Parts: sequence; C-alpha cells; structure tokens
Amino acid sequence: MNVEKKIISNLTKCYSIAELQYKGERCFLVAAEKSDPCYLFSETGEKLETVWSAPGGVMTMAQIPGTDGQFLATHEFFSPNDSVQAKIVAVSPKSKDNWEVKTLCRVPFVHRFGILERGGTNYLLACALKSGHEYKNDWRFPGACFGAALPRDISSFCDENPLSLELVKDNMLRNHGFAKIKHGGHDAALVACEEGTFIFDPPAVLGAKWEVSQISAVPSSDSVLIDFDGDGNLELGCISPFHGNSIVIYHLDEYGNYVPQWKYNRPESETEMVHATWACELLGKPTWIVGWRKGTKDTIAITWDADSGDYKTEYIDKNTGCANVVHFVNKKGEDMLIGANREIDEVALYKITN
Repeated sequence: MNVEKKIISNLTKCYSIAELQYKGERCFLVAAEKSDPCYLFSETGEKLETVWSAPGGVMTMAQIPGTDGQFLATHEFFSPNDSVQAKIVAVSPKSKDNWEVKTLCRVPFVHRFGILERGGTNYLLACALKSGHEYKNDWRFPGACFGAALPRDISSFCDENPLSLELVKDNMLRNHGFAKIKHGGHDAALVACEEGTFIFDPPAVLGAKWEVSQISAVPSSDSVLIDFDGDGNLELGCISPFHGNSIVIYHLDEYGNYVPQWKYNRPESETEMVHATWACELLGKPTWIVGWRKGTKDTIAITWDADSGDYKTEYIDKNTGCANVVHFVNKKGEDMLIGANREIDEVALYKITN
C-alpha cells in the first residue's frame, strides 16, 4: 500500500467529516469539535466555502438525500461534560459563504445521528450519549436513541417548532458508536454502547415501529460490520471499551454467535482512545480503517490476508491523532481518504494506491 498525503487545512480540533453532493459535484464538509468553523472542500482538497464560523460542537453531519447541498449537523456538543444544549440543525446553502442554519430538534447530549431510508421514507435516528450528569465525568445516566420520520420539506422546523422525536430505545450507557449500514436491503444503523452492539431498522411502513436487535453484548465504543474473508458472513469489528484501546474482530460461529477471532497486537498503552473508524472497500479489498487519539496516535488499515489466513495491518499515517476518517473514490477512480487529525489540528487528504 502506497500513501500520498496532502494537508488541505489547519482547523482547530477538527472532528466531523461528511460527503456532500452540491452543484453537481462531490464535496466534503469538515467541522470542529469546539467553537470553530465548518469548511466545504472539493474532492481534490480545495477549500471552497466557510459554512459557519461558530458555534461548533459538531459530532455528526449528514446530507439530506435528494437535496443539493442541504444537510443536518449536531451543534453545541463540546464535550461529554458540556453538551446539555446540544441540538441538530438543518443547514441550507443560499449563496457563497452564506448558509442558513436552523434548529431542527433539540436533543440534549446528542452525539451521533443518521438519516436512514426505507420504503420511500427518510427517517432520522438521533443517539444521545447520556441523559444527564451532576458533575464532571458523571456516567450514571444512560443515553438513548430517538427516531422520527423526516419530511421532504423541513423548512417549517425551528426553535419554536422543533421536529418531534419518539423514544426508540433507552438505558444505553455511553451511547457512542454509530455506523450507517445496509440490512435486509434497506438502510439501518449499527449503534454501539456499554451494553453491546445493536442494529436499528427503521419502520417497514410509515407509522410502524422501529426494530432493534442486539448482535453482541461486548461493551463497544464503535462497531463495524464487514465481510473481511469473503465467506458471506459479516465480521464484527469493535473498539472497546468506551474511548478504549482494544481493537478486536469477531467471527460468527456455527451457532450464529460472534466470537473473538483477532486482536490488534500492539501494546494497549500505545493505542489509547481509539476513535476514527470506517469500513469500506479499499484497493479492492474489504478494509477497516482505525485511528487513535492518544499513545502513538496512528491510523491503520486492517484487511484479511488469504495467503496467511490471518489479518494484516498497514499504516495510513502516524502521530496525527485522527478523530474521524471518510473513504471515497474520486473522478479518476482513485481511492481517497479524508482524515480529521484532531490532535494536530490538521485536515488531510490521502491517496491510496498499490
């Protein structure tokens, strides 16, 4: 694996990344965890616009399907100890460097969310990291997941008229991990917390109930599902525990249970606060990209090596403290990554070749 790196911006505490289809082009949003800007980039890394300068506190962003540049974002989640005012906002382009930001819904401690399509309806699933605290690092109050059908026209929602959400599941301690997946032919969410890993299926028809199924009871900060070895069964990759230092892959046994298959063998003192995670096909192979924010602060790619019958790892970058990463294939057909290297305030574009 050959990695070519290009630094495209220096953004203090850069954190959240999202792809955005805008004006017929693939673009990317990168926003900050603290009170800092959100920038729009081209797929080649050119900074196109400043979407906002504040307030920041952005954990997640996602384009509303079928729109030209309209997206949702979390605002004012500055840390697990400073997020009671957190909300989801709707952001709409008006002109260059002029984007309208309106409150869609207020969800205290909302950390991750996704827009899931099923049966022609878009659904919002919002995940609150916790439900309260009385002092710093107080984790006695479990988080929850909330859902709602997302109308095609959301222009009427604002602070005075927020989107109404229903409780889908509660009692989810350290409700941190979220990945959008395909499940049963439709969009679903893979949600990870202290109680394990769950699949959330949106209602089969408008007005029906969400379906929630647990696939693992292992505490997880983030989880992915990917068929590494091509046997038709999805492996489960888990970062454990919350903001943890353990990277483990589980394989389905003959009884349909996930059992440990592989663990990254670096000393856990070197892999503190594993955080960046992205499952994709990279250079034609199922790949799990993982990065950590403390210790050696590296970013690696994990793949299955059929010749050795084991997993292998390769470095994407070192000593950068990546918080989040996104993979895409550019117009030239090249594998690209965007990394929010939070610990060095660096937004990086990587070209990956054989």
